[in-house]
Amino acid sequence: MTAIAMASDGSYDPVISKLITSLKEAESLTDEKDLGFLQNLLQSKELNALVNVHSKVAKINKDDRIAPLLSASVQILMEVLELLAPRCHISPLCKEVFHLLQTPHLQSILFAHDAIAQKDFYPHLPDIPVEVDEDEETIKIVQLVKSNEPLCAGAQSAEPIVGATIKTDEETGKIIIARIMHGGAADRSGLIHVGDEVIEVNNINVEGKTPSDVLSILQNSEGTITFKLVPSDGKLDQRESKVRVRAYFDYEPENDPYIPCKEAGLGFQRGDILHIVSQDDSYWWQARKEGEKTTRAGLIPSRALQERRILHERTQKETNGDAKTENDDFDREMIATYEEVAKLYPRPGVFRPIILIGSPGVGRNELKRRLVARDPEKYKSPVPYTTRPMRPGEVAGREYLFVTREKMDADIAAGKFIEHGEYKGHLYGTAADSVKSIVNAGCVCVIGPHYQALKSLRTAQLKPYIVHIRPPAYEELKKSRTKARARSTFDENNSRGFTDEEFMEMIKSDERINFLYGHFCDDEIVNDDLSEAFEKLVNFANKCESEPLWAPASWVQ
Repeated sequence: MTAIAMASDGSYDPVISKLITSLKEAESLTDEKDLGFLQNLLQSKELNALVNVHSKVAKINKDDRIAPLLSASVQILMEVLELLAPRCHISPLCKEVFHLLQTPHLQSILFAHDAIAQKDFYPHLPDIPVEVDEDEETIKIVQLVKSNEPLCAGAQSAEPIVGATIKTDEETGKIIIARIMHGGAADRSGLIHVGDEVIEVNNINVEGKTPSDVLSILQNSEGTITFKLVPSDGKLDQRESKVRVRAYFDYEPENDPYIPCKEAGLGFQRGDILHIVSQDDSYWWQARKEGEKTTRAGLIPSRALQERRILHERTQKETNGDAKTENDDFDREMIATYEEVAKLYPRPGVFRPIILIGSPGVGRNELKRRLVARDPEKYKSPVPYTTRPMRPGEVAGREYLFVTREKMDADIAAGKFIEHGEYKGHLYGTAADSVKSIVNAGCVCVIGPHYQALKSLRTAQLKPYIVHIRPPAYEELKKSRTKARARSTFDENNSRGFTDEEFMEMIKSDERINFLYGHFCDDEIVNDDLSEAFEKLVNFANKCESEPLWAPASWVQ
């Protein structure tokens, strides 16, 4: 045997060299096949590379802790994707990187990195044996490190303690574990479960004490907290659910008088995507904001609880005579709380319709016209129907499809129109088949319907991307329209500018749309500058084609 194992830096690895020499000496005593296998293995480049890596790692001082440079690589990835998205249609390199960063393998690596980077492995708690008392009642002792988990002393029924809540059992008067906060210290330990009876805290017997008394003990404790518990009869499944929802209302736990613990609450705004990790409690769900890598989940009102609150508020307003006539067209059976969502991935050749809603005069029709003019072969708008006579210069099928009153009345009754209305004695409307034909032709359908049409347009068949075009504040609205010499859309001939009353009506109408249907919108654009508003619309259209976006879960299933 002449070959000697070498490390990657060119030096001989002494351990492997010694093994090869030993094999040579034992050549006569070893099976020839086994000897050949071992010789080939010890001389292989792969084994020597592994030994070289092992040697370098072994040289690291045992007292040195290898710490990650960051613990939010996924969040940085999302920010990079947002920066790249608008440039994908300009730079092929950006487009290539954009798609590369969305590959499941790369994202899985980053998720695993963050999960490891954010886990606190220190300090190491000593192993504690399970005890059995004289009556053979199983007792478990659990040690947790006191951290920044919320501590409350308000409500008597449930108080957070290192990521759990306790309450007094109504029948026995004993202190029991009422809730485990996902991701909290108690959850991470895997040793505390809902229903466990608390006997002692830091060697202090809690028999006859209240939850507030127990919290006082915890607040005065330093470092490690020791619980002596009687295990519950059954352990509830504490696995996280994978449900994601879009919130349809704002929530501030600090202003909620009914939340079990304000410090344990999770605040959010309408439109936020929430990861619902537990729905075990019929009144209080546990959730995290999507994309935020906080360890502990927070409490939010459940769908049932929030629906009851909204119904109570409506009843109070109606009882007090505060109900406004502007809410008459609101879907009374629709109570906006949460909507389950999932990522909707773009499909080649199948484009989501782009729907622009907004108050009259806000500019959504001009934005629609500009988008279609930018690429007429790609972006198309359905031609509306009307019963009014054709005017000089108009071409049938270009500006409108002209039909008789009888024909349009019959089609409306048959449900063939996604929207329709009457103006100065003539009917106008958009047929559902017109929208479907554009989508089926592989084009992007762009429409600016009346906001009430969302009821028939927001379906799993069309999967529209809805953008709310909004006016700026009154002073900026008046200034921008005057500077642009905008013609009033309230005037049939467009022969004059907007009046102050029309500006106020535009803002009032927008507030109404936002209240009734704003939660259905995927994005919004404040049209204070037409060029900037159009640029944002183009970016939204590109994003719709190239990125996975949150949509109702029923559209994805």
